[in-house]
Amino acid sequence: MDLKTLCENLLEELNGIRLENLPILEQSYRSIELSRNLLSVFKREILVNDFESVDKEIVFFKKIKQIPLVKLIYFSEIHSFEIQFPKADSAAQLKFVKKKINKLNRFFLYNIDFSQYVKSGATHFDKAYYTRSHLDIYHITTSKFYFQDPDFCTPRDMLLGKFKAYISLINYMDQKKHSIKNKLNGNSVNIKPTEKIPWPFTNTDWVELLYALSASGIAKQKGLSIIRISKILQEVFDFTPKEIYKTFQDIKNRKNSRTLFLDQLTASLLSEMDKSEE
Repeated sequence: MDLKTLCENLLEELNGIRLENLPILEQSYRSIELSRNLLSVFKREILVNDFESVDKEIVFFKKIKQIPLVKLIYFSEIHSFEIQFPKADSAAQLKFVKKKINKLNRFFLYNIDFSQYVKSGATHFDKAYYTRSHLDIYHITTSKFYFQDPDFCTPRDMLLGKFKAYISLINYMDQKKHSIKNKLNGNSVNIKPTEKIPWPFTNTDWVELLYALSASGIAKQKGLSIIRISKILQEVFDFTPKEIYKTFQDIKNRKNSRTLFLDQLTASLLSEMDKSEE
């Protein structure tokens, strides 16, 4: 079973849900369901086949499992937050958001040593943190139950998931606070949306350009994922891409040039240069 491909499919499905512009509670509920389902698939696979080596076990719990786990924690927190969020009174809403932000900051402060370990890129504790054989020594340090199981959890994989999810959650709270402040006294700020440029090319052309931009170094600047880069492009172009990951596989399997769209762009630019020199 290709677990990485399943993760890519999950991210694509979650992005599709986001693009539907659903109410946040419905979006979070559907996202929770998808993430939990994939974790269930992972668990069945691990229980049946286990791991060939300790290194592969570490990679799974430190990287692969983190993809659905982080999404599960993130959307679970949002769902819980939005259910309890005050429906009126901007002052009460701001107070509620501030309380949540303070709670998140306390989490980072309480786990500052682990935070430094993750940020530094260190690996010397990985065997103890991300394998199940050390559960008796390093106990699970998380106060909430998301998806814990002795056969499917390590001492710190859940904490790592919370760490990553809470970073995104801080951004969500900042946006929430900004939205509330812009609607104080019932006066919302009307921002005229930027007029988008029609995308005159194909979905395959979009994916080819998307991956080219990512490979050129854009993705490394802020740790942007393919889906995030696509989202940014969609703020400029009036286009909704489909099956990004599958399309990229199709591009890779081309028998002739695998960069048809980029080749066309190059040819068009060279032609324009030649015309300007006549």
